[in-house]
Amino acid sequence: MKKVRFGLVAVIVLAANALSAQAVDQGKKFLYYERFESAKETFEKVLASNPNDIEATYWLGQTLLTASTASGVRDTVAAKALYQKALQTNGNAPLLLAGMGEIELREGKKADAKQRFETAISLTKGKDVDILNAIGRANANSKNGDAAYAIEKLNMATQTKKFHDPETYVLLGDVYRQLLIDGGNAVTNYQKALELDPKLAEAEFKIGKIYLTQKNTDYFLPAFQKAIALDPSYGPAYYELFYYWFYRDVNKAIEYFDKYAAVSDHRPRDDYDRISFQYAAKKYQECISQSQQKISSLGTNADPLYYKLIAYCYNDQGDSLNAKNYLDQYFAHQKAEDFVPMDYTFYAKVLLKFPGNDSLASLNYRKAVDADTALADKLKDAQDAAGAFTSSKYKPGMAYWEGEAYKLTKNPAQAELYRWGYANYSAGYYQRADSIFCGVYEQKYPNEIYGYLWCAKTKRAQDDSLNSQGLAVEPYKKLAQFARTSPDSAKYKNQAIESYYYLASYFNDIKKDKDSSVFYLRKVLEVDPGNTTAAKFIEILTAPPPKAQPANKSQATKPKTKKSAR
Repeated sequence: MKKVRFGLVAVIVLAANALSAQAVDQGKKFLYYERFESAKETFEKVLASNPNDIEATYWLGQTLLTASTASGVRDTVAAKALYQKALQTNGNAPLLLAGMGEIELREGKKADAKQRFETAISLTKGKDVDILNAIGRANANSKNGDAAYAIEKLNMATQTKKFHDPETYVLLGDVYRQLLIDGGNAVTNYQKALELDPKLAEAEFKIGKIYLTQKNTDYFLPAFQKAIALDPSYGPAYYELFYYWFYRDVNKAIEYFDKYAAVSDHRPRDDYDRISFQYAAKKYQECISQSQQKISSLGTNADPLYYKLIAYCYNDQGDSLNAKNYLDQYFAHQKAEDFVPMDYTFYAKVLLKFPGNDSLASLNYRKAVDADTALADKLKDAQDAAGAFTSSKYKPGMAYWEGEAYKLTKNPAQAELYRWGYANYSAGYYQRADSIFCGVYEQKYPNEIYGYLWCAKTKRAQDDSLNSQGLAVEPYKKLAQFARTSPDSAKYKNQAIESYYYLASYFNDIKKDKDSSVFYLRKVLEVDPGNTTAAKFIEILTAPPPKAQPANKSQATKPKTKKSAR
């Protein structure tokens, strides 16, 4: 009888384990579809029946790190507490070590994280694909991730016996996309994942995301559509299509959003998205009213995006004061990690409509550039900043951002270099303008006049009002020579005359060298024979000195009359 009872217990345990494994797999599937609420509930149910289920614990932590369903944002604190508690009773569980390593990596404790990862690899002898995937995932999902290390471990997974896990290639694609900004290698790995699982919508979707960052409509739209065709239940692809059509065709946007909602868990963000349709349809008052109601009813739990949405509504109506008021509130309520680059550029543009906000606006443009990952987006932010400060006539800002735009331009043209130099000249940053025009422009474009011209002007601007130091003497000589010898010399007549007048003035007034002054005035007449001003000064400087005049004879004094003696 004991043997029979033991067998029954074993069967029951095996059955329970099988059910638990099925539930964990279901939870992972919910997470794959970004159905975070369902994933969280599923893993919690497994742990309620078996608190020591290591796989359920790991994946619940991953769900919390991806998005907390209650607030719509990540909950790193809860994930950390979960892993710490589980490690107290399962200290050598490789999957939990990988999970805790991810927490430490996000906290910037790179050495501690790597030690956890290496211990997990050692315990599994480097042959467990799930552990190697977890380490790759931890690095891919953290800004502190080590791309080379993650690629090494994920490639190690592909070399294991009977390897057939498309997720490994997806994670390799994520490392290349998120840490190395290498779209080519990312696409290659996502395609390898599709070779192993042709129905893997996630891989096709992530290919679309790469082309989306490149703003390549011809590729990202078909990729999102293909992801849906591969798996009509893959909600993230519907959401991206909704967002794409939001500003282009509000009816199409609503259609895609409804399809997304039909296959996804409800999130608080969904209410915001539905209200935002009012903004897309330019129904500003309805949008403002509904957003304000949400803020009022939810209080501190209200999504900060409602403040931003109201700001956009007011801004589009030309009400900058209310736009700034709500943007101030948005920046006060939103978490730092949830700002997007466009938040900073929008705030900067609104700030510039009010005097005294130039420095704060520039700071926000700086944050936008730093937050953007694609070089093209960084450059656009810098160019927008330069244009905004040019319009606001804040010359220090214009000078700084023209420089940033130039540095971010892969192959800057002559016009970009000129704008950078001229912006610094206009702002009174003459030494910086000097280094640009004299130090770069002349060497890079020796057959163009602008380097010589503005080099001379910036040197002259650094001198005193009398040009007593003669800082621009050599630059003006070079300018005159270029203007006279250029194939377009007729076009540069005025620049040659300007150069010779400066030189004539300097040698006459500062060096007291009339011969050199006359030499340059005659150069003016070579360029412009009818120049009466030059001719007049030549006449004055070459005129012989006036003859000395005889001194006036004083009237002879009469001899004194002697007094007669009496």
